[in-house]
Amino acid sequence: MFKVIQRSVGPASLSLLTFKVYASPKKDSPHKTSVKVNELSLYSVPESPSKYVDEPRTQLEESISHIRHYCEPYTSWCQEMYSQTKPKMQSLVQWGLDSYEYLQNAPPGFFPRLGVIGFAGILGLLLARGSKIKKLVYPPGFMGLAASLYYPQQAIVFVQVSGEKLYDWGLRGYIVVEDLWKENFQKPGNVKNSPGNK
Repeated sequence: MFKVIQRSVGPASLSLLTFKVYASPKKDSPHKTSVKVNELSLYSVPESPSKYVDEPRTQLEESISHIRHYCEPYTSWCQEMYSQTKPKMQSLVQWGLDSYEYLQNAPPGFFPRLGVIGFAGILGLLLARGSKIKKLVYPPGFMGLAASLYYPQQAIVFVQVSGEKLYDWGLRGYIVVEDLWKENFQKPGNVKNSPGNK
């Protein structure tokens, strides 16, 4: 197909010297199609009929398959819980890192204010001895009061937002109680309101 012309720079005994190789196509040779590997006699392999046969499962494979099918609902539940909690955990970690950076570069007077607010919480805990409701109300109330003295603007915003949320929760509770009242006590033919039950 190609005519190779070789020129050597030195004698044949000096084979390490460089030489040039020129290749040119033969113009008088007819175009031949390429030969596939399986058409060569050297690589020909007689085809034998083959059939895929499933091997029977061993007892170990059967027990592993049974365990996998048994654990599949639990693993899918764990994957769902992981996908749901992963963003929350990432935001919590980011909040912790931001808080750590803020505490490293805290503004002047921050730590004394934090000490006063913490002392107010401990004082509320000491005054709330004997009652569980007081233990839930006094410490946050005293801490909120001390924090509102140092941060009045943030306290106003917090009171507004929490007041709106409390109003919303109260309204939802009222609607639920009203629906339950209508379903149970105002149905016609209810056993409690029937005249023969009096």
